[in-house]
Amino acid sequence: MVTPRGTVSRRLLAALDASPSRIPVLLGGCGSGRTMLLRHLHERLGRTSAQVVDVGRTATTPERFHQAVGATTPFPGLQAPRPGARAAFDTTLAFLREARGPNGETATFLLDEFLELRTFESFPGLRRVLHDFLEGLASSSNRFVLTSRFAARTLRVLRDSPARFEVVHVPTLSIEDTFDMLGPAPGRDTHETDFLARTVQALGDGRPSYVRALVDELEAMQTHGGGDAISALASLLSPGARLAHLCEYCYELRLHRARGYGALKAILEILGEEEGLTLTEISQRLQRTPGSTKDYLSWLEDVDLVASRRKRYSFVDPLLRTWVRLYCRATEPTDDDIAREVHRYALPRLPQTEPALALAGAGTPEDDKKGWGIIEID
Repeated sequence: MVTPRGTVSRRLLAALDASPSRIPVLLGGCGSGRTMLLRHLHERLGRTSAQVVDVGRTATTPERFHQAVGATTPFPGLQAPRPGARAAFDTTLAFLREARGPNGETATFLLDEFLELRTFESFPGLRRVLHDFLEGLASSSNRFVLTSRFAARTLRVLRDSPARFEVVHVPTLSIEDTFDMLGPAPGRDTHETDFLARTVQALGDGRPSYVRALVDELEAMQTHGGGDAISALASLLSPGARLAHLCEYCYELRLHRARGYGALKAILEILGEEEGLTLTEISQRLQRTPGSTKDYLSWLEDVDLVASRRKRYSFVDPLLRTWVRLYCRATEPTDDDIAREVHRYALPRLPQTEPALALAGAGTPEDDKKGWGIIEID
């Protein structure tokens, strides 16, 4: 069976093999597995035929970016640039466009987080760096794959780009993917594993990093007598735990790429309290004008933290909203706080084919205080 993620890999290869080749732009949020797909593609193409460039980590200055590309490239011919930021960028771009393999074959470049090239806009002569970069790639006979975690920004940048670019969204994990990650376990039959896979896939919102953390936590619990998926989620959202760290990373990363840091945090806290609010409702709670609030919301949309549907705003990542409710406060959450919020997050997402199990979690608030084992999965 070909899973949605396997279909994406085939689509990327088909785009590269087309004549002329298309330039796929792979979009996926934090924990979507975007970079992992790029690495798998690199392995398939071969390390002497393709080069991965982590733009997010190397786009510091044009000169140092030139050095970073040259330090790991399998392709000969990178020239030393003339002095100056613009000259260094032009020399690197010329290499990406014109490089060939040792036998004259077409070169392939896999550029992770290409939007980070905007860092160069503060240097003289590079105010249109992304436009120049995309135009340069589009006019080349080489093959390219670009990625970004910022979907809204990327789509805006590509709005007027050449038709050679092809947007590909990273799909969420399928039930089959999650089932394979869980694997067999003593005392658990296929039906139970299928239900557990659907539960984990739903609680992890289909994001590989979240699902992987849940699977690992369930395996660790199994060695200590076992546990259920909701208990695992509660444990992972505890202070200092794995999902708490992942959510904090995504929260801080996206906010620091946006404008209006303080006001944006306030809006996220407001939407943490209640989602589906209109612009007017948010501006009233923020105690700012609708005009300034609209700007703040557009900046949050720009980094894919919130989305508007029918003029009502909500988090893009529902688990990140749970993290905001737990951690954007004066004190760390208690065990009771975590149990309550995980219960609130999980119940609407549980598979509906096992009503008895779902009802097992629908206890009273006092029941929530008895621990994290809200739903037992035998």
